[in-house]
This record gives sequence, C-alpha cells and structure tokens, in this order.
Amino acid sequence: MNLFSLKYWILICTLLAVVALLACAGPDAEGDEDDDDVETPTATNANIDAPTSAPKRTSPPPNSGDSKARLLAVNDFLYQLQEYDLDAMGSSAYDLIVMDYSADGTGNEEFSREQIEALQHSPGGEKIVLSYISIGEAEEYRYYWQSDWKTGSPGWLDKPNPNWIRNHKVRYWDPEWQAIIFAYIDRLVDAGFDGAYLDIIDGYEYFGDQGKETAPQEMADFVAAIAAHARARDPDFYIFPQNGSKLAGLVPGYLDYVDGIGQEDIYYGYDSDDRATPPDATAETEESLDLFRAAGKLVLTTDYATTPSHIDDAYAKSQAKGYVPFAAQRDLDRLTINPGHEPD
Repeated sequence: MNLFSLKYWILICTLLAVVALLACAGPDAEGDEDDDDVETPTATNANIDAPTSAPKRTSPPPNSGDSKARLLAVNDFLYQLQEYDLDAMGSSAYDLIVMDYSADGTGNEEFSREQIEALQHSPGGEKIVLSYISIGEAEEYRYYWQSDWKTGSPGWLDKPNPNWIRNHKVRYWDPEWQAIIFAYIDRLVDAGFDGAYLDIIDGYEYFGDQGKETAPQEMADFVAAIAAHARARDPDFYIFPQNGSKLAGLVPGYLDYVDGIGQEDIYYGYDSDDRATPPDATAETEESLDLFRAAGKLVLTTDYATTPSHIDDAYAKSQAKGYVPFAAQRDLDRLTINPGHEPD
C-alpha cells in the first residue's frame, strides 16, 4: 500500500468513528441539563394508536363538584308541561324548571338550543332546566310513534293506560324500546337541557304485579343505562326519576346513578286532586325519599292542590323534611306561583 492510500484509509476510518459517536450521543448531546424537561412518547401521550372515541362506560361518571353545588342551591322549582311562555318563565325567580322538550309535545315544535340557553340564563336568574320524558310508557303524540303500532306489535308495546289516553305501557327492558329512549335522550342533550326528568319509573310495579320478579332490577338497570348514555356526551347531565322511590331500597346502587327525585302526590292528590293523601301512604313514601336525602340527593315534591290551606300544608310538610315543594293543578299548563310561596 502506498503512502497516499494509507492516508486515505485513515481519513475514512476517522470519519466513520466520528459519525458513530454522534449517533450514540443523540440530538441532545450538548443539552443534557435539559433532559428532565423532555417528554418521551409513551402509550398514554403518543398520538400513535390513540383511541378515536371514549371507551364504553360500565357506569356513569360522577357529576362535577360545580354541578352538585348547583343542585344544593335549589330551594324552589316550577313544573309545567304545556302552554309555555318562555319569557315569563325566564323572568320568574325559580331555580329549577321541569318542562317538555317541545312546545306541543311533538317533533314539530321542539325547543331550540338557543331557547333553552336563554331560559337557563334568564333575567329572573340562572336556572337548571330539566326535560320531561316518559321511559315507562309510549306516547302516541311523540315523534317516534308509528301509526300501525298496537298492543303486542311491536313486541315491547303493552296495554293502553286507562287513565291517560294515548299512553301505552311498555316492556321497558326490551332493547328496541331502550334504543328509542336513548335517541330521545340525544335530542335533549342536543337541545342543551341540563338533565332529564324520567317518568313512569313506577312502571316496574305494573309488571311486578304480573309476576315479573326482575322488574325492579331491570328498571334500575334502564335508568343506569340512560345515565351512562347521556353522560358519555355531557358528564354533568342530571338524572331525576319521577316517583318509584321504593327502588332506592329495592336495588342496591340505584342511588349512584341519579341526582335526585321528583315525587308526586305525597301530601295531596294520591286519591284525588286537592284531597289529602292517606297518612300511611305519606309515611311510606317519606321513608323512601329519606334514603335519597341521606345520600345527598335533591328531592322535589309536587302536590296537586288548589285550596290555599292545602297548599300551605303541603309546602310546610315538604320543607320540614328537607324537600323542595311545589303545588299546582294536575294539567301543569300554567306558570304557577303560589301566594306566600313565591320563588326567591
């Protein structure tokens, strides 16, 4: 090998050695003091293979502290299901409003998100707005109703309710019916409601009387599924069952999925409107409602009374138990403000 070739070979080896050293040192070789500030990609923070949607929940997430604090501040509420004047409702000082998602109950006059937001942030003060929805009966005037439906067709549709025309009992555990309700809940979330006020929870009693032993558990499971479905989109979405308070004692864990309860007829209206509820029925219901109270849940009571002394009595008894009272005509078709019990 001549001298030139030897020098050339040494130069090549030297360059290869330098390249190898630089590769081992990495791009941060001159800045080791900053290594602690560098975030190394991992399975939890790398963009690669990140899930594209939230995992399926087996239970609903708890509401935030702020949403619970809002409920604790509620000391009056309005329950109105028809003949709305949103401006008048917004000018009232009620803390919470239970209403329908539609002006006429159909899909033709659904309230817009803008209307619901205006009511929530109205001149009378901030309001929690819940939408009524029946989960234990199908209603012929709702958007989902099909004209050819009849008892047994579809299979989950049961007998008509003799006390409410155009309402039908449903086998609420049926997946097809539950899918209808989940889609309904989506409409409430889209419209910006703060939560849902679930009616006909006590539908489990109808099927229990027919020998279905799992009826209470399956109603509780349905409520839990509704909560999970809604809170997958809005973690602070409130769930308020109406009536069926005995479920709190029948099904362990039921209270974990709800934020409160609405109870009708506890002091007046059980047998007929403006008539005192039998004391034994009141005591039994209070025993169940106290389970909600002990769990820190908001209890709303609605009595159907119009005589001033009956209204006063209903408010006094409800408030003495730590509940939040309201009294009105059963049609719930007006903005009711009872003298001496004005919202503040």
